[in-house]
Amino acid sequence: MPSPIRILTAVPICDGHDSAINTINLEFIRHGIEVIYLGYHRSVGDIVRAAIQEDVRAIGISSYNGGHIEFFAEVVDLLRKRGSDIRVFGGGGGTITHDDAAAMKRKGVDKIFFAGTSLAEMTDYVREHYGKPWKRAAAKSPDMELARKLTEIEEAAAKQKKHRTRLRRAVTRQASNIENRTSKVIGFTGPGGAGKTTLIDELVLRFLNQNPKGRIAILSHDPSVIGEGALLGDRATMINSQDDRVFMRSMATRGQTGGLSPATHDCLALLAESKFDYVIIETVGTGQEAMPFQQKGIVDLTVLVMNPDYGSRLQLQKIVMLDLADIVVVNKSDLQRARTAHTEIEQRLEQNRRDQQLVDTVAKRHRDSGVDELFDLISMVGRDRRAHRTDGTAVRPYR
Repeated sequence: MPSPIRILTAVPICDGHDSAINTINLEFIRHGIEVIYLGYHRSVGDIVRAAIQEDVRAIGISSYNGGHIEFFAEVVDLLRKRGSDIRVFGGGGGTITHDDAAAMKRKGVDKIFFAGTSLAEMTDYVREHYGKPWKRAAAKSPDMELARKLTEIEEAAAKQKKHRTRLRRAVTRQASNIENRTSKVIGFTGPGGAGKTTLIDELVLRFLNQNPKGRIAILSHDPSVIGEGALLGDRATMINSQDDRVFMRSMATRGQTGGLSPATHDCLALLAESKFDYVIIETVGTGQEAMPFQQKGIVDLTVLVMNPDYGSRLQLQKIVMLDLADIVVVNKSDLQRARTAHTEIEQRLEQNRRDQQLVDTVAKRHRDSGVDELFDLISMVGRDRRAHRTDGTAVRPYR
C-alpha cells in the first residue's frame, strides 16, 4: 500500500482569512491526502521550516490579504536556499489576478487557483502532480536528513511487515539500548480537548528560555479518517514551538488504534538518538482503555493530561492511564469543577500507592505557576523526582 501524499497548508503573516483553507483541507483529506495545517498569520520562515521538517511534497498557501507576489516568491526562494525541492501552489480568490499568477509562476510557483475553481479540480491537481515518485537531491541540512529518514520509516511501515521489521532492526539497534540514547523521552497522552498541545507549547517555551543552546523534538499524532487522509493540525495551535531549535514531526495513525502510528516506535527511536535534549511524544485524544506507552519502554516519563469535566467519580476507576502515568495534569484548572476534580483524582492516585504526581495547570495562561511546576518535574527526569523543585518546595509523591 503506497504512503499518502503529504502537503502543508498555511495562511501568510498578517492574514487571518482561514475559512477557505479549512474547506480545502477537508476536501484533500476526503481524497486520502495527509494535510499538515500550520494555521494563519505564519511567516515565510515558519512555513519553510515546517515544510522541511514534515518532509512534505508541496506547500499550499491561501492568501487573501495582498502582498502575495512577494510572499510566495520569498517562500520559493527560501526553499531553494535551504536546498529543498518542495513545491509551492496556492490561491486567493479574487485577490490574485491572472497577471499576478503569471508573475508568480515565473518566480517558481507551480499553480494558482482562482475564484470559482472547484474543490475536485484542486484535489485532482495535487494528486496528479504530487502523488508520483520523485527523484530527490541530496539533503543539505541535518534537519532535512532527519526528516527524510522519518519518511523512510513511515513508508516502510506502509509496506509489508517483513520490510518494516528489517528497517526496525536497522534503525533501533542503537536506540533500544538506553545507554546509547542522547535524549530524555517524555510521553503525553489524554482525551481530546484536554489541552495537550497548548501545554506542550508552554513547556517548550520554558525549555528554550532555560537552555539557550538546547534542542527539543516533538512527535505529534492525529487520527486518520477511516479509508481517507488526515488533518495534522497540532502545529496550528503552537506559537512558541515555531523556532529553529524545535524539530517537530506530525504523524497520522493510519488505521492503528491506541493513539499512535504503526511507525511511531521506530521514529521515536531515531529521534531519541539524534542529539536532542528532550523528545516529546503526543498521542491522539485517547479513551479510557488506551495504554499508548509500553512500560519499561523508550519513554522515560508519562504525563496524562485531563480536563476537569470527565464525568462522575466512577469514570476515574475506568481510566487505565491513571494507574500507569507518572504525572497526572488537571489542565483548565480555572474551570468551576476543577477543585472537585483535583480532590477526586488525588484520592484515585492514592489508591495506586505509586510515586505519582498531581499538578493543576491553566496552559492558556501566561506564566502559569502550574506549568512551571510541571516543567520542574519533567526537568528532574534522570534524577530523583522526590528531590526539591527549583523554587525550593518539596515534591510529594502519592504512595
